[in-house]
Amino acid sequence: MSSQRLRLYTHRYSLALVMILVLGTATADASGPPVNITAVLGHTATFKCPNQKSGTVTRLYIQKVNGVQGSSEIYINGFDLSRNLVVPIEYQNRTKVNRTALSMEMTDVSVPDEGLYKCYIFYGTLATLSKSIPEIYLKVTAKYSVPTIEKECSERKNGDGAAGKSCQLSCSSTGGYPQSAVKWAELNPSLMSVVHNESSEDLLSKTWTINQTITYNCDHPTNVSCAVDDAVSPTITICETEHFSVEVIVAIVCVLAFVLLLLLVFMVMKLCCQRRQRAANQGDHENAVPLTDCHSQLKRV
Repeated sequence: MSSQRLRLYTHRYSLALVMILVLGTATADASGPPVNITAVLGHTATFKCPNQKSGTVTRLYIQKVNGVQGSSEIYINGFDLSRNLVVPIEYQNRTKVNRTALSMEMTDVSVPDEGLYKCYIFYGTLATLSKSIPEIYLKVTAKYSVPTIEKECSERKNGDGAAGKSCQLSCSSTGGYPQSAVKWAELNPSLMSVVHNESSEDLLSKTWTINQTITYNCDHPTNVSCAVDDAVSPTITICETEHFSVEVIVAIVCVLAFVLLLLLVFMVMKLCCQRRQRAANQGDHENAVPLTDCHSQLKRV
């Protein structure tokens, strides 16, 4: 059978199956609120249909509710003891039914898989449909990357002359689902204003990239971080005490080195002068006539 004929056959069979189920649900009701399950994007989800009464389950159809206000349903997978069911091509390699546990395992979960599913359970040889239709709601999630946070601060002057700083902060995170928003920690909302806010969806994976840029006015050191869903950025400090720039530090070091060099030269020159003076004094002392010699010479005269 060609792939085109197989698609056509699957489509017709699914439509026929939906019609049968619509007729069967004329006397069936939803069994309370849906059971909520969660799956991480790209991972596995398990749909467990509750066995509501004793007896042999002869058929199980798991269908996804589609359309506006659930106006249509799509057959996903199941089993029928009296015949082989054709699974839609999209789910043939991603879903597997456990007849004993009345469950279905779906691998490689994607964002379009999110939604409401129904379990149609038939009992006995007469294939009697259960009076209540169990519902399962699949919620798909994807973790956002650790947000990157950047700052750029500059001096500002208030109208009253008080000094302070104005900082522009940017936060960005990617690869998450569902759509989320940036949250800032340790910031006073009254001193914050949003400059840019953007959320973009990847057309292939349906995941989101979140970006936001704000300005924040402050006059004392403040620790700040941003979060997107459960992902939190590293903490940075803004409006910290001003430090000397590298250029100023280099200039100060050069000046100090020059002053120390001058002092060293001065001390060396002074030491040399002292040595010369001591040497000169010592020479004059050696050339002087002893006092006893002077007395002997006077007597001779």
